[in-house]
Amino acid sequence: QVQLVESGGGLVQAGGSLRLSCAASGRTFSSYAMGWFRQAPGKEREFVAAISWKGVNTYYADSVKGRFTISRDNAKNTVYLQMNSLKPEDTAVYYCAAVGSGSSWPPRQYDYWGQGTQLTVSS
Repeated sequence: QVQLVESGGGLVQAGGSLRLSCAASGRTFSSYAMGWFRQAPGKEREFVAAISWKGVNTYYADSVKGRFTISRDNAKNTVYLQMNSLKPEDTAVYYCAAVGSGSSWPPRQYDYWGQGTQLTVSS
């Protein structure tokens, strides 16, 4: 069982940067692949980025490639999403998610989800 708590959301101007964090409970954090998703008002949740168990592999949605960077610190049980060159269309609730070892890469589904953190990008 993994519990995930996101933080770091807020209001930022277009072109700005922000870093989201997701703190995970449990001693086996390093055995989980982690992902970030987002959901804008009136839209379906969409994949943003994923990182493998030890952080060797990453995978991004085309819409954020080159602007967002996912990373993890297994000693701190935390995964991050560094977001640069933010656009108004990045406005959404951002969720982190976890899936246990043995899943495919990139993961097709996730087992655990956080409650989300709101990002608003003003134009």
